[in-house]
Amino acid sequence: MKKLNLFLKLATLASVAFPTLMPFNISAQASTFEEQAIQQNNVVAIARPYGQGKYDLLIIEQIPDKQACWTEKGANPTLVEPLLLTFDFTGICRRATDSNGYSIRVDGNDLGLDYLLRLVPRDGELVLVGTPRGGNYQEIVVGSTKGLASGFMKVILNPGWQFSKRAYQGKMLGHFYLSGSQAAITGEIKVTETAINPKRKTTSTVNTNLESIFTDINNNVYKSEVEQAAVMKIVTGFEDNTFRPREAITREELIVMAVDALSKVSNVDLETQPKRDVVAFKDVSGDRWSAKKIKWAQWNFLNSGNPNNALQPTEYITRAELIDTIHRVTIHLKKQLNLPQKTQQTQKPIQFSDISGNWAENVISQMSGYCGVASPLNEEGTEFAPNRKATRDYTAAVLVRAVKCIQSESNQANNTTKK
Repeated sequence: MKKLNLFLKLATLASVAFPTLMPFNISAQASTFEEQAIQQNNVVAIARPYGQGKYDLLIIEQIPDKQACWTEKGANPTLVEPLLLTFDFTGICRRATDSNGYSIRVDGNDLGLDYLLRLVPRDGELVLVGTPRGGNYQEIVVGSTKGLASGFMKVILNPGWQFSKRAYQGKMLGHFYLSGSQAAITGEIKVTETAINPKRKTTSTVNTNLESIFTDINNNVYKSEVEQAAVMKIVTGFEDNTFRPREAITREELIVMAVDALSKVSNVDLETQPKRDVVAFKDVSGDRWSAKKIKWAQWNFLNSGNPNNALQPTEYITRAELIDTIHRVTIHLKKQLNLPQKTQQTQKPIQFSDISGNWAENVISQMSGYCGVASPLNEEGTEFAPNRKATRDYTAAVLVRAVKCIQSESNQANNTTKK
């Protein structure tokens, strides 16, 4: 009777608060197994390639004070090298490779018999989903790789999800849980990507039971725009749920974020061939985590780099360089959408006090009048600080502003055409 009441309670929540969602099938395992917390930094979910374009889920747990089980590099997606594949991992790493080793747990209920964890390609990334084994139940989205690349990719869990372990009568077992809640699945805010790209029909959900998507931006002036960028999958956080907003951005990080932003409004095919002759940057090897997006950017909107044909991908960019790059992105995107390539002024340009004589003076001024893409340092006063390093929070903000401004312009053009 208690189980039936729990099922009816969840069914009522789904049907009243979210009429398009089906209730979850609550398995009898709920009363059989317990759940124990584990250190999140010691566990990683990996999309492991097998065959042609196929991936399965691999979960690795690091045993403390032992040799490293894996290394990571890059972002969007983060590439993983599972070192356990090259040495005897006994006593060093724990791993799970199929449904016998991991399952979904929602609000204390083990759904291992009812949902199968799968990695499926969608919109330029791999998405980790719980697929119902039977019955008319809704798919559960757990996380994604935030991009595609060859090799092993890290799966970033969505807000509200975490790793835990199965336990029985207080004893921890080897089985991993991807543990979440009804709130983590449904959320209270739904951001439909159709507002960004009318061709898309998917919906992204943010869990607002958390104070913020990230733990370190609640007092940040760009908090709202950082969260919008995260929902749009332009930016990602770190394993500890931080965003590190004041960290500086490198050239390759900006390029990757810019290409991801472009993909929300226009088609981005990383396998496309260049329409013009372009010599690849000599310091960006083909196997670099960012190589494909850098190559695509170079073909489409990026300037040619320095005279030595070097990008210097790990060098930090300045705020002036950031705005210049976003201007190039804007012009490219407007061209793709058949919009006037000039960035029409939507507001009065800001009279910055410190950009006179700067190489990017004109573009900074122009982009300040284009939906306020360029704005004062920390959104205060009249100082732009063109030579300061661009930070993660401001970079996220200008990308969101540019994409929204272009989308608004595109909508206006479409409406005018229809009349």
